[in-house]
Amino acid sequence: MFAKIKHKIMEYTISVHKDEASGWYCGQCVQVPAAISQGATLDELMDNMKDAISMILQYNKDKVRQSSGKVFYRKLAVV
Repeated sequence: MFAKIKHKIMEYTISVHKDEASGWYCGQCVQVPAAISQGATLDELMDNMKDAISMILQYNKDKVRQSSGKVFYRKLAVV
């Protein structure tokens, strides 16, 4: 039997800009700067940002798994 994996809910800060010309919202994740998206509404932007962050984190995880050598993790607290 497989053990259930608990997923930790992470919170991210999104920098939001509303384009005055188009009325669209543009966002970028502060913690994952490569995660950038847009939406016609603020709710749509936030849904799109969830997808963008998830895709980038999954891509990074896949790249680590493909790397050669031993991979390990350590926690780091920054104040």
